[in-house]
Amino acid sequence: MSSPVVGLVGNPNSGKSSLFNLLTGLRQRIGNFPGVTVEKKSGTLTLGGFPPVELIDFPGAYSCYPTSLDERLVVQELTNPKGDLFPDAILYVADVTKLDKHLLLFTQLRDLDLPMILVLNMSDLIENNGLQVDVPKLSQRLGVPVVTVSARESLGVAELKQAIGDLLRNPKAFRPEEPFYEPGALARDVLADLRQELPARNDYHALLLTHHASWLKHVPEKTRHKVQQARVNNEFHSLRAQVEETMERYDNFEPIVKATVRHAGDQSSVSDRLDNTLTHPVFGPVIFVTLMLLIFQALFAWSGWPMDGIEWFFGQLGGGVRATLGEGWLTDLLVDGIIAGLGGVLVFIPQIALLFFFITILEEVGYMARAAYMFDSLMQRFGLNGRSVVALISGHACAIPAIMSTRTIANWKERLLTILVTPLTSCSARIPVYVILISFAVPKDYVWGLGYQGLAFAGLYFLGILSAMLSALAFKLLLKSRERSFLMLELPDYRTPVWRNVGVTVWQKVKAFIVEAGQVILLISIVLWGLSSYGPAAEMAAAEARAAEMVTAQNLDEVAAADLLAGEKLEASYAGHIGKFIEPAIRPLGYDWKIGIALFTSFAAREVFVGTMATIYSVGSAGGDEDGIRVRERMAAEVNPRTGKPVYNRATSWSLLVFYVFAMMCMSTLAVTKRETGGWKWPAIQFTFMTVLAYVSAMVVYQLMV
Repeated sequence: MSSPVVGLVGNPNSGKSSLFNLLTGLRQRIGNFPGVTVEKKSGTLTLGGFPPVELIDFPGAYSCYPTSLDERLVVQELTNPKGDLFPDAILYVADVTKLDKHLLLFTQLRDLDLPMILVLNMSDLIENNGLQVDVPKLSQRLGVPVVTVSARESLGVAELKQAIGDLLRNPKAFRPEEPFYEPGALARDVLADLRQELPARNDYHALLLTHHASWLKHVPEKTRHKVQQARVNNEFHSLRAQVEETMERYDNFEPIVKATVRHAGDQSSVSDRLDNTLTHPVFGPVIFVTLMLLIFQALFAWSGWPMDGIEWFFGQLGGGVRATLGEGWLTDLLVDGIIAGLGGVLVFIPQIALLFFFITILEEVGYMARAAYMFDSLMQRFGLNGRSVVALISGHACAIPAIMSTRTIANWKERLLTILVTPLTSCSARIPVYVILISFAVPKDYVWGLGYQGLAFAGLYFLGILSAMLSALAFKLLLKSRERSFLMLELPDYRTPVWRNVGVTVWQKVKAFIVEAGQVILLISIVLWGLSSYGPAAEMAAAEARAAEMVTAQNLDEVAAADLLAGEKLEASYAGHIGKFIEPAIRPLGYDWKIGIALFTSFAAREVFVGTMATIYSVGSAGGDEDGIRVRERMAAEVNPRTGKPVYNRATSWSLLVFYVFAMMCMSTLAVTKRETGGWKWPAIQFTFMTVLAYVSAMVVYQLMV
């Protein structure tokens, strides 16, 4: 028996993802749907008597008549019976407290003759909201199994698994005698003309193919032309037909809901009362900004001890490896290259985990949707959309899924502007750079209980947001579009976070950071160690001779002699040649050739900057032993040989901070932009304008502060 595939489908905010986490736990895989960059979450569900069941969490959708790219993907996969992701059964998840709003898509999928179970989530709220649900009658009227669950309280899981098993054994056991909707006369005429052309399971399947043939990938080009001709010949107006169908479906299922779900009475909910303050035109934005400030303060305040612990671990690891293996090129590669590079970045995992932790909580409690609603009018002035707020906030974790989330923005221009400016928001990969440079740029003092360094950290994030907004405004004036803008958004009730969801999300994101960033850093650290340890033979020999003369002339001790030799050999190495080559271009920004090496390597990924610094200042240095990997201390001790002053003074540090706020240093983000916009034109524009903005801004900051 092959592994069954079960799809999780439902409206946004139905609790679908919470149910997915409950059923799969940590047995999840993250990838992309075939041919698109929308994130696909799949997991393994264990049922007695079946091989492992693959559970696919489809993006949230409201209807089979999509207004966003996420909804298009759902329609694309569920109208393609020959596709790899076509499910054997569907779990349709609906919020039991909003059932009348969540059944439109359900009835459409049921008319596609897809084996389904209706999962009424939030069952723990039935009693609290004064609801009475006649589950057997609802199941009989809808013609599908109905199961009540609470993903929040882990209720109803056994019953749901039993129902899934029964449905997979006999998928036709529950089948409605009549469809919820019959196509009208014009639609029937079109379908009659196309009956031999469309590979449809039934009339409603054929009708959806008729509506969407122009963009459905599994419809052949030849068929698309015939569909268009049939629509013209029969004067079939797609939009009018969609409206008529939607109204008829509501007329059919609303009486079922009224007959099976009874409300105790309408009262002002807790969510409504909270929204009076949290989405207030004045208090709402103030609360939002205050919340962001507290989050950034917490990133500094709560991460100190775990960061020290990770730093100590890598220091002990490096010292242990050197003591075990002894001196040699392999030891130098492991300690100065790999361990130094990885340790210099992975030490920031506590802050990254905290950032994902806070963002996930905001999503869980329903605050992110309020932020989109609250700032929609402001976003419109800058050419963006209320949903752009979700992308910009998500961009503080990672720009890649944030850019993917713009698929929910229906307006092409607003979506494009959001894609272009989202990388300006400071993602988690910038955290290592910010933390290490803020320690040089800002004193460790406090005002009103708030640390200057934490305020500077928050200021960099707000600078990124401000630059994103102003850049969007500039693009808005340059790009012209007549497409109208609108925001269609359901505000979920405020709920306490499902800590299982929070934990799973933080684990997945941190794991992805370790694996993806670790691979890049590992590769670059090895290459950089080689470039930094070797160079033209004659120049390396001359560097050693020059260092020996200086040691004798200055009567240096063993540690100082080792550091001097390391510096001379690094400058003569291949990496030194690269740094010297680009130094004239970056000198106006206050950077030397060593910083130039880090800038060069970090164009692959921003977080590589700190790993590169750790490798550069470890190669050949006496500090790479049991003293531990203290890249901050080594950077602080770096002196400009021309001026005799610290390299990382306040002017240079602020210049670097501003550069990293604005610079596009993530090849993965450019690749996603290319996939989402369909070509290299917009990624090239994005990279160019961000790089120019970073260079000019950093130069101005340095020249004003020097």
